[in-house]
Amino acid sequence: MSVEKIDHIGIAVESIEKWIGFYKDVLGLEYDGSEEVVEQKVRVAFLKIGESRIELLEPTSDDSPIAKFLEKRGGGIHHIAVKVDDIDAALARHHEVGARLIDNEPRIGAHNMRIAFIHPKASGGVLLELCEEKS
Repeated sequence: MSVEKIDHIGIAVESIEKWIGFYKDVLGLEYDGSEEVVEQKVRVAFLKIGESRIELLEPTSDDSPIAKFLEKRGGGIHHIAVKVDDIDAALARHHEVGARLIDNEPRIGAHNMRIAFIHPKASGGVLLELCEEKS
C-alpha cells in the first residue's frame, strides 16, 4: 500500500452557493462538478487546485455528520483525503498497528470512490479520509 497524493481537502460550509464564488472567482479555481452523496447526507462541490481538489461539503439533513460538525465547530476544514493505491491494504495496516478507525471497511463516497475514515485520535487531531479509485 502506498499513499499517492493528497486527493482533496474537505471544507464544511453551510451553503455551497454562498462560498463557491470565493473559490472560483477570487482564487480562480476550476469548478469540477457537484453531486449529492445520499448515504452521507451531504452535497459536495469540487474545485481543482493543481493535482488535488478542494471539496466543499454542505449538509442535506440536520442529522448529517457535516451538520453536526458545523453546529459544534462552525465552518472550516473538515478532513484531509489521501489517495491510496490499495484501500484494503491501508485499512489492514491501520488494524495491525491498532489505529482507531471510523470505518473498518471501505464504503462508496463522492466520485464513486472507495473511502474510509481514520479517527482524529489516531492521526494527531486530523480527520483523515483514505480514498481509492474504484476499478
